[in-house]
Amino acid sequence: MDGDLQEHNKLPELKLDAKQAQGFLTFFKKLPNDEKAVRIFDRRDYFTAHGENASFIAKTYYHTTTALRQIGNGSNAVSSVSVSKNMFETIVRDLLLERTDHSLELYEGSGSNWRLTKRGTPGNLGSFEDILFANNDMQDSPVIVALLPNFRENGCTVGLGYVDLSKRVLGITEFLDDSHFTNVESCLVSLGCKECLLPTEITKSNDCKPLYDVMSKCGVMVTERKKAEFKSRDVGQDLGRLVKGSNEPVRDLVSSFEFAPMALGVLLSYTELLSDENNYGNYQITQYNLNNYMRLDSAAMRALNVMESKTDANKNFSLFGLMNRTCTAGLGRRLLHLWLKQPLLDVTEINKRLDLVQAFVEDTGFRQVLRQHLKRIADIERLMRIIQKKRAGLLHVVKLYQSSIRVPYIKTAMEGYNGEFASLIKERYMDRLNFWTNDEHLNKFIGLVEVSVDLDQLENGEYMISPGYDSQLSALKDEQESLEQQIHNLHRKTAEDLDLALDKGLKLDKGTQFGHVFRITKKEEPKVRKKLAAQFVVLETRKDGVKFTNTKLKKLGDQYQKILEEYKSCQKELVTRVVETAATFSEVFEGLAMLLAELDVLLSFADLAASSPTPYTRPEITPSDTGDIILENSRHPCVEAQDWVNFIPNDCKLVRGESWFQIITGPNMGGKSTFIRQVGVNILMAQVGCFVPCDKASISIRDCIFARVGAGDCQLRGVSTFMQEMLETASILKGATDKSLIIIDELGRGTSTYDGFGLAWAICEHLVEVIKAPTLFATHFHELTALAHENSGQTSGIANYHVSAHIDSLSRKLTMLYKVEPGACDQSFGIHVAEFANFPQSVVSLAREKAAELEDFSPLSIVSDEPEHMVGCKRKKPSEEEDVAIGVPRARQFLKEFSELPLDKMELKEALQEVKKLKNEMLTDAGDCKWLKQFL
Repeated sequence: MDGDLQEHNKLPELKLDAKQAQGFLTFFKKLPNDEKAVRIFDRRDYFTAHGENASFIAKTYYHTTTALRQIGNGSNAVSSVSVSKNMFETIVRDLLLERTDHSLELYEGSGSNWRLTKRGTPGNLGSFEDILFANNDMQDSPVIVALLPNFRENGCTVGLGYVDLSKRVLGITEFLDDSHFTNVESCLVSLGCKECLLPTEITKSNDCKPLYDVMSKCGVMVTERKKAEFKSRDVGQDLGRLVKGSNEPVRDLVSSFEFAPMALGVLLSYTELLSDENNYGNYQITQYNLNNYMRLDSAAMRALNVMESKTDANKNFSLFGLMNRTCTAGLGRRLLHLWLKQPLLDVTEINKRLDLVQAFVEDTGFRQVLRQHLKRIADIERLMRIIQKKRAGLLHVVKLYQSSIRVPYIKTAMEGYNGEFASLIKERYMDRLNFWTNDEHLNKFIGLVEVSVDLDQLENGEYMISPGYDSQLSALKDEQESLEQQIHNLHRKTAEDLDLALDKGLKLDKGTQFGHVFRITKKEEPKVRKKLAAQFVVLETRKDGVKFTNTKLKKLGDQYQKILEEYKSCQKELVTRVVETAATFSEVFEGLAMLLAELDVLLSFADLAASSPTPYTRPEITPSDTGDIILENSRHPCVEAQDWVNFIPNDCKLVRGESWFQIITGPNMGGKSTFIRQVGVNILMAQVGCFVPCDKASISIRDCIFARVGAGDCQLRGVSTFMQEMLETASILKGATDKSLIIIDELGRGTSTYDGFGLAWAICEHLVEVIKAPTLFATHFHELTALAHENSGQTSGIANYHVSAHIDSLSRKLTMLYKVEPGACDQSFGIHVAEFANFPQSVVSLAREKAAELEDFSPLSIVSDEPEHMVGCKRKKPSEEEDVAIGVPRARQFLKEFSELPLDKMELKEALQEVKKLKNEMLTDAGDCKWLKQFL
């Protein structure tokens, strides 16, 4: 709160007189209404926002409405808030990079004359890029998508276009989708979309409500455009100007789709790419293929903690934070972001990445040398974007140069590697590096900079063109030096004439007001007063001394200033020319950036695998239709990285026809959720090309990971916990295939016990019999474990597992063992967990009584093979009194005989035989006594 007050006290004062205020209000009230637009007005020394925007900024960023002021009087008054430069930059970053639900407009002007100078959205950062990335690395590449859904009898055909403005890439695709838009969601996640254009007209269609839900789940801002703007006419011609290379392949690609070109057409208009000639011939177009990468929806991304969140206690809470050990300034980070959203499906390509990671893991020295050099590589992509936009200076060119001269060191390090994967490193990196660094490419750029830039001045922090680069500049430099020498000679001669020590007595100053002048201290002035009056002109007398000049110095100073201005002007022209020449190397630096970013990410994977307290292992990868998923002693990489955790590893063996569908029971907090998530995380890491936290791993490629792990209310969208749970499950049932991985935690808990159990049972049967995907199903419905026995005659592959826990028979203390073991859990531990939470003893006691009354499940009845037993019954039938009367004495006799066995002196095999004998005798005596059979 104190911080808020301090910030409030620093608010710039709103300085508007009555006339200025009235003029501004006249303009402001004519602006069109746009709920998403945050409009900020630049008043030179500070900024302001007004109306609803002022209230939004005051509440969101100042956390108080006392920051608001009023402009105007009475009904004409408008709320206003003033914003400092630092706060303005904070607002820009938050709105465009974090919140992704507003656009931003900046106006400049005064009185009633204002004009829009900058506009940005989460997908189109526009001219705000300079502010967003001025003091930090470019974190991610914002992507803007346009969708055109077309509903038909056989489903919905979606035309999709996208633009990555940072990488200058256009994309196009078209596909069939279901009523939940699962393919659209996968595309939005994979592309890292921040903003989506949709036709305004579809908002009236009920069919599109799920589409808006998808946008909300993925944190994508929806921008509506009129249907008429979705047009394909002229798209081929426009792309011909933007895309480098021949027009024919572009036209062929566009003509192969029906709706996608319309989506791309509205994007070209919205992003105004054609209005900037710097874009011509600098874009590339690609066909996006849904089947190239593992599909991940927003629920899976959240469940597996793939990306960073503001609520993370530390960077290791997310998979991205844990794996991001990249060295380059932004390059590797952005590629890792992309790779985690696009895990591979190609076994060969995955194994190539794993080969490279293995090479770096096994040769520590090689890895460390490469990482040291990569630390000196600047954000090449970002620098080239500034240079191409012609907003660059020599600083940016020099940074590219400083990165370029590190590349030969990287090549030398690779040439020195002679390990198992030397041929792969040569093919993947050396050949490409040799191509990009030859005399026609990078070496040519290095030569240009060394000739044109005065590298000696860099130590002084000055970025200047070398005088020898241009004959005119060289002549001006010579003249400048000649004048400097003449001024210096005059300085020396004047010191001799005045009988003053050079520099100590008579100083030579240079300032903006008088140019070159002589200066002596006030103490020395009386000695030379007569000569000053006769031969010089006194300009100023101050504490620091007396400044004076004469005709010669004035003339030489004026000449020097003129030459200096000419030199600066010539420098400026030459800098522009050098920057334009540097821009022609864009293809070289794009290729180099891609190569260095990939190297950086793979080195990051190797560093993680080697530096973990328990080293990671290389997974064996098999095609999706063969092999099983075997993880021996697997761990959750993010959980084990926390300081307070001593992680207990577990095996996961998803074997076709045996344990392909696993039902996992056990107490709350026993580790079920962590176990099922770690399997998903391990598979995702393997398909990205990283080693995994296991002792041994064999993974059959998965085309998709579906995860329904815990459901929260979505009241903002009017969606209850249970409805959210059902929507996510429906996405799984519609989108999953036998090549997917399904992770489900606590399904059916959002409604009544009977409904929830019925739904969970039906969903399990559908997953087993229809979808046939490997599944980890964690549940508190112990009844579901009956599925394994009900389907035991089929090759369903259903297996029961449980997380183990121990209860002390005397103290009733519960100890979690966190081990996943075969078989169903034999009891519920909910009341024990309540005791953990320090519930009042009276509440715990009552809970035990009610649980005993309502207990509706007996594991023994379910696993029994006898037909008269009611498998999976929801409630035990009360036993008849005679049953109890007959059964209790026999049960007591059994317990007495059991307790008298000398178990401590018997071998295990002998003890088991004796217990089995007692049980069989009791079973014979039981006859038709239902109570006794239930006891058994």
